[in-house]
Amino acid sequence: MARAATTDDAFNAIAEAGRRALLDAMGKGELTVGELVDRVGFTQPQVSKHLGVLRAVGLVLVRAEGRHRRYRVNGPALKPIHDWVRTFEGTWNQRLDRLDDLLAELESMEEEK
Repeated sequence: MARAATTDDAFNAIAEAGRRALLDAMGKGELTVGELVDRVGFTQPQVSKHLGVLRAVGLVLVRAEGRHRRYRVNGPALKPIHDWVRTFEGTWNQRLDRLDDLLAELESMEEEK
């Protein structure tokens, strides 16, 4: 069976852990391919391939600086992912509130013993 394309959208692009690791590494600023290799421990061809996918969907921007290319996260391109994850925020907050209530109840029961 053929693999699904990874360059369709941001969701497919970040489905791969290696690409998420690169985004994490670039989270604090611009990095060259060499710096990314050092930070994430991938080979240069692996980093370049993943950067190609991330660039194709617009999650990473590149800037030429002499012989080097500096890569950075394109924050606005992550908005669809942020918006989708945010739809679960209310549900998780409710569940965590219920868990807090249960823990408080259990502590209260333990103190009564």
